[in-house]
Amino acid sequence: QVQLVESGGGSVQAGGSLRLSCAGSGFTYSSVCMGWFRQAPGKEREGVAAIYTGGGSTYYADSVKGRFTISQDNAKKTVYLQMNSLKPEDTAMYYCAADLYGRTYGGRWRNHFDFGYWGQGTQVTVSS
Repeated sequence: QVQLVESGGGSVQAGGSLRLSCAGSGFTYSSVCMGWFRQAPGKEREGVAAIYTGGGSTYYADSVKGRFTISQDNAKKTVYLQMNSLKPEDTAMYYCAADLYGRTYGGRWRNHFDFGYWGQGTQVTVSS
C-alpha cells in the first residue's frame, strides 16, 4: 500500500524558514516523480516543486525559485522541501504527491491530475 506522510509544517513570521518532509512507503522509490503542491483557501492547487528521483532533476514554480529547495534522501525514501524567505502568500496547505507511472515524464509536473498518490497535507502559515 502506497503511503506518503508529510511533516514539518507550522507557523512562522515572514522571512522565516521551514523544512517539510515527505516519507514514502509501499512503492519502488527509484525513477518516480515526487512533487510538492499547495492549496490556499479559495484557490486552486498549484505545483510548487518536483524532483525526478532517478536522475535528480528538479523543477520549481516561478514564485518560489531561489527561495525553496527540493531534495531527496533515497535511502529513506524521503523528499524534503526547504522553504526560506517565506512570505505571507506562501500560506497554504502543502501536499506531497507521487507519480509512479510516468505521467509526468518530460518535465510535465505541474498538473496535479497526473499524480496518483497524495499525502494528507501539512499546514504552513506565514504571518507578516
